[in-house]
Amino acid sequence: MRQNEPLPHRGQDPWGAFGYLVAGVGLYGGLGWLGDHYFRTSFLVPVGILLGFALSLYLIFKRYGHHEPKDDQ
Repeated sequence: MRQNEPLPHRGQDPWGAFGYLVAGVGLYGGLGWLGDHYFRTSFLVPVGILLGFALSLYLIFKRYGHHEPKDDQ
């Protein structure tokens, strides 16, 4: 990015969405790994990864989703 270019607005930054996905999968996958280690199971890592992915998508759509303005007529 050049120095004279303006910074991207909140809804124009694809790396923010990517960061949400990586953080959600990493955090909840890690919590699933800890749960598997503590409870001696083997299913919590995939559950954590899927839950983290789903919650990340929810946050992405909530933050970056397009909302049409309502007409007051």
